[in-house]
This record gives sequence, C-alpha cells and structure tokens, in this order.
Amino acid sequence: MRILLTGASGFIGSRLTEALLQAGHRVVAVSRRRAQIGMSDVQHLSKDFAHALNPSDWVGAVQDIDVVINAVGILRERGGQRFDMLHHRAPAALFRAAAAAGVQRIVQISALGADDAATTPYHLTKKAADDVLRELPVEGIIVQPSLVFGSGGASAVMFTMQASQPLIPVPGWGRQIVQPVHIDDLAEVVLALATRADVAHNFSGRRVAVVGPEPITLCEFYARLRRSMGIRAPARFLYVPMPLMRAMAQVGKWVPDSPLDPDTLAMLERGNAAPMDDTRAILGRAPRSVEAFVPAAARSDAAQAARLRWLAPILRVSVALVWLIAGVVSLGWYPMEDSLALLTAVGVPAALAPAALYTAAGLDIVLGLLVLSPWRGRWLWLLQAAVVLAYTAVLTLHLPGFWLHPFGPLAKNLPFLAVIWLLFEIDRKP
Repeated sequence: MRILLTGASGFIGSRLTEALLQAGHRVVAVSRRRAQIGMSDVQHLSKDFAHALNPSDWVGAVQDIDVVINAVGILRERGGQRFDMLHHRAPAALFRAAAAAGVQRIVQISALGADDAATTPYHLTKKAADDVLRELPVEGIIVQPSLVFGSGGASAVMFTMQASQPLIPVPGWGRQIVQPVHIDDLAEVVLALATRADVAHNFSGRRVAVVGPEPITLCEFYARLRRSMGIRAPARFLYVPMPLMRAMAQVGKWVPDSPLDPDTLAMLERGNAAPMDDTRAILGRAPRSVEAFVPAAARSDAAQAARLRWLAPILRVSVALVWLIAGVVSLGWYPMEDSLALLTAVGVPAALAPAALYTAAGLDIVLGLLVLSPWRGRWLWLLQAAVVLAYTAVLTLHLPGFWLHPFGPLAKNLPFLAVIWLLFEIDRKP
C-alpha cells in the first residue's frame, strides 16, 4: 500500500515509518524537516502544517494514496506552532482533500481525553479534527493513545529521570491515574488499523483507546518504572501540595519547553485511562506492562542515563558555586593583604597585585554566571579547564608546597577538572 504519513519526523511518526516499511509498504513521509529513517523506500514531502490550512494545499499530496495517517501533535504552543492550526485546521484540510481524492482509509492519531469532557486547548483542538473526520464519507479511525512511553520520547526522558531520583516529587499525593502504553504497542495497533482491511472495518468510525494493561496511580507508575530500570531501592516520594503545584504551573507557562503548565497539570489531574479491550483485540494479546518498558539488556544503561539527567544539573550548580564563592571571597571577605601577598609570592609585581586580584576575582564570577546560563556553549567547559590548569601550573611553579598541604588546595583541582570534563561530554544541549 502507498501510505501518506504526516509528522513522520516526530517521536510517534518516526516509529510508524519504520513499522510501515518493515511491513513492506511505501511511505510518503510528510514533515517540516527530512525524516531520519535510514531506508530508501520513502518519498519525502516537505510541508508545514502551519501553512497547509486549506484542502487545496493537499491536493497533490493525496493523489494515488491508499491510506492517510496523521501523527502530528504538539504538547505546548511555541512560535508559529499553534494548537488550532496543527491539531485542527491543517488535519481537517488534509482529511477533506483525501476524501475528495478517493483515499480509502484515514487514521487520525488523537489523544485520550479528546472527548466531550475536554477543557484544554490541546484536547479541544484534537477533538475538533476528530469530529471533522467522523463526518466525512471515508473509512475513518480515531486512535486515542494514553501516555506514550518509548526510547527517544520526551515523556520517557522526563519520567525515567524522575523515577531514578532518590526522592521523587509528585503532585499532591500522587494519586493521579495514568495508563501508559509502549510506543511499539501503539505502532503495532496503528499498523493493523491502517493496513488490515478486516481490522479497519471493525473499528471504522470509532474512537480506539490505545492504553496499557491497567490504570495505575502516578506513584505506582514511578515505582514500576524504577523497577523496570533495575533500580532495587524502593521509590520514595516528595508530596508537593497542589496549591504549590498550580503556582509552579503558572511559572512553567512562561518557561520554554517546560513540561509543566496549567493545561498539562489539568490533564494529569483529570486522569488518563480507559478500558484496554480495543488494544487487546487488535494486538491479539495484552499490551506490555510498565515493568517491560525497558528491555532487560538496556536496564543498566537506561538507569545510568536517567541518573545523569538530574545529577548533571547538580554538578553544574556546584561548579558555578565554586567559581562564584572564590570570586566573591577574593573581593574582600578574605583578608586583602593575604591575597596580595599570595599574588606577590607567585611573581606578580606588588604594583600590579591589586589589579591582578580584581581581574582574577571578576573572571571567577563571570565563569560562575556563565555556567548557570541556559545559553552556554561547550566552549565554556574548555575555558574553565584552561583557567584551572593555568592556576595549577602557576602555583605548582611558585608554591609547590601547596601539593603537600593537608587541605589539598591543588590536589582538589584534579576532581574539579574531572567534573568539568564530564560536563563537557554530556552538556551538549543546554
């Protein structure tokens, strides 16, 4: 079959592309950027949903297409990406153009909660597109997945990071209901609905909930996910009062890429669960449990990567504090005459010692502030390493006795350099 897949470069879309190709289908992959598939049997079509809001914008794309799968979705609006355009108007235009062109089947990947009780723009705009599809004379199927977990997914990164923490923060008492489904189970369901006539006929015109085996609380989800990564220590929770959570959500509204805002918190409080009957019927088995989300062979690596995601910020703040404290102390908290004497001892002329002291203190403070900046580059870690090595070389040359000092003022530079090296390697995307 020749299948048009929108959102092909996204988390769900890229996994669907792989599944369709492995099943022997031809894929027209629609995305704003070229999908990284690694297979040749894909026709790439560059199209931005924000500028494809009329059926006429899709006429050429839907010619000679057997099935359309829409996998475009955003959790938060940013820049020109607006819910109404990406979730409603562009998909509606695509669906109408496909129906007019004689496309036999359309599979819309919506979201669990996009129903008559929806209140958030995310759910309401998804539902608006779902309603358009249900009114068209075409075999339309609305797939409504719960929270989707899988390697490379933003939610998987966030939840594994939090599950690996020694104290896991949860909203309120952590009793919000979730029913996460693995990305491979979702891909298998969509593949069957899109390409198997018998399955598609049974579910045509329906909403299909794609969920895990059972509803669980948020706390239980974290505990099971922790076990799936092979972490033996039991999960312990920090219960954050809901008024504080709502205040944090208001702040998160103004933080780019924050997973927490009033809408996402409202959707979490509403719950995200449904009977798994449809999922089981299509898969021919029960969907995998949370304990099976992380393959046994990958558990150690997954746990280590998850821990690094929250340990790295701690290390980064620690490095910043070292620079900031050293700079502030040098500006007057430490006896000035002792500082100047130390500079003279390492070869700085007495007349230049005050200027050298203020310059070095200012450099330390600037480095500390840059480490905390979200716009830092990897060059910053190289600069810090160069400064530490320069300090170490000068003191080694002029005051080698510091290597034998019981407090180890120079020996401590070695683990400090190791931390800088570690952050240089992992701090690739601030």
